[in-house]
Amino acid sequence: MNDWPRVPGFVETKEAYGETTLVVEPAELVEAATYVRDELGFRFLSDISPADYLGWGGKGVSGYIGTATGRDLNLPMTQGLQTLPTLKPKRFSVSYHVLALREEAPRLRLQVWLDDGEHVPSVVRVWPTADWHEREAFDMFGIVFDGHPNLVRILMEDDWEGHPLRKDYPIGGEPVRFSDAE
Repeated sequence: MNDWPRVPGFVETKEAYGETTLVVEPAELVEAATYVRDELGFRFLSDISPADYLGWGGKGVSGYIGTATGRDLNLPMTQGLQTLPTLKPKRFSVSYHVLALREEAPRLRLQVWLDDGEHVPSVVRVWPTADWHEREAFDMFGIVFDGHPNLVRILMEDDWEGHPLRKDYPIGGEPVRFSDAE
């Protein structure tokens, strides 16, 4: 498709592994989602995947060479080529995986980039299935979706502090208590 620059909030496209990633501005996400749904036929939202890139590209991080068969875990990670991954525009990415249910349609990923504390508009009114996906992203990563009808925790207890899938979440967990111990 060559219509990607017509999508509201268009920033860039990336092609890899038979999928297209369409990066859009967070403020125009709802307009972009509505456009790809109504004009391009991507009517099915299958998933929302946030990712935390805290420290990405910093000292001590290197990439690896992937092949069509994957990578050999018995070989050094970079196979002798020390490389740094490309810097990311902001700390968090939120990817919306959408499908057009026709055979020749490409897979599409709408993606926005956010810094800590930035909000993104909810797409529940565009794709109602986003309801649970956005709640999970809020619960696990702390990403706030403005306009969501019920943005409350979905997996963790209501009084849980923090967001467990953030890279700066403290590791250690809860102490184990045994019945005989005090």
